Amino acid sequence: MHRFDVETLTAGRWRNGGGATREIAAWPAGTEEFGWRASVADIDGDGPFSTFPSVDRTLTLLAGDGVRLICPGVFDRLLSRAGEPFAFSGDDALTAELPGGACRVLNIMVRRGRWTIRVDQVTGPVVPPAGHAGVLYVRHGHWRMSTDGSVLTAGQGLWWDRDDNAPGGAATPLSPDAAALWADIAPVG
Repeated sequence: MHRFDVETLTAGRWRNGGGATREIAAWPAGTEEFGWRASVADIDGDGPFSTFPSVDRTLTLLAGDGVRLICPGVFDRLLSRAGEPFAFSGDDALTAELPGGACRVLNIMVRRGRWTIRVDQVTGPVVPPAGHAGVLYVRHGHWRMSTDGSVLTAGQGLWWDRDDNAPGGAATPLSPDAAALWADIAPVG
């Protein structure tokens, strides 16, 4: 298990100037072509999204008034509710509009045919299936890490690859307002 705090991750500006990305993890580490990748993006302005051929993406609004994703002839979707994931193909050429100004999103990408992704909002203990990778991002409240008992708060979280062992689970909610996003990343086959 690997702990992260979004505010301490290095932000890399987008080539088009429309935002910045803070990478949580990419697996396998140190390679050009990821199998899966998790990041938090700050979207500052309207504009095109980069395409990622052969990649499936799930975007979840974390903060702000929302982002409208437009892929002509495929979908036109306003993500306006924080914590509600939206899955789409990285092959799609799409643009983003910010009706209420800048926003922050959780972005999970997996290489199609090698990994699948499911993102859910959770309020109970997270127990990763054996052999799966994943990310837990705390939205509200307090969560206890099972590995060392430390406490996670909003904007913090955990990630693990399929070789990590999480006996008894990854994290447990400690407060009544606890809510997190759990990205379960499963290998294909």
